[in-house]
Amino acid sequence: MKPFAPADPQRFQMALESFDAANAADPRRIAVDGVATPYELAYARWLTDWVLRLAPAASEPLRLAARCQHLRRWEIPRTNFPATRAGYLQWRQRLKEFHADQAGAILREAGYDEATLERVRALNLKRQLATDPETQVLEDALCLVFLERQFAELAAKASRDKLIGALQKCWGKMSPAGRAAALKLELPPPLAALMRAALEPTAAQTQS
Repeated sequence: MKPFAPADPQRFQMALESFDAANAADPRRIAVDGVATPYELAYARWLTDWVLRLAPAASEPLRLAARCQHLRRWEIPRTNFPATRAGYLQWRQRLKEFHADQAGAILREAGYDEATLERVRALNLKRQLATDPETQVLEDALCLVFLERQFAELAAKASRDKLIGALQKCWGKMSPAGRAAALKLELPPPLAALMRAALEPTAAQTQS
């Protein structure tokens, strides 16, 4: 496998550094290897890591999309929208558009052409999830970050039924490669038990 070589290394590095600088402004902090780190900066690195584990030959647009998927996410809080299912969906849609717009501005400033901007935007908005392999890699990586880094926090405050539903929804979005990676995660015993419970219906359907 040939090592990754961006078309313009300086431009690529400038874009990554600009994404990281934007996410470094996140007021929330999380401990990463004992160091207090801005949450969205850590998230972008986790997502990038999973994308490259799933697709070591990932294209330049996919690498860029992974680094800016949740760009400046804290600026549009959930509390800005009604506490309803419809409000939640409005919030999610607004976030997608916001992230894509913010990323596009940074990429344009770094010197990327409109075709690359549009490709990164399409990946971030997951426009072709059913047909585009790179979009599926990004979706798999998002699900794996959730399972590895965010599921424990949700498990501490949500009901068992809600947790199983979230796991089943996540599983339904993943490709066979993503699912194989998920099954290799070393989850704490209570979370692993929830995963098994969530997948029991899937296993039963496979065997029938």
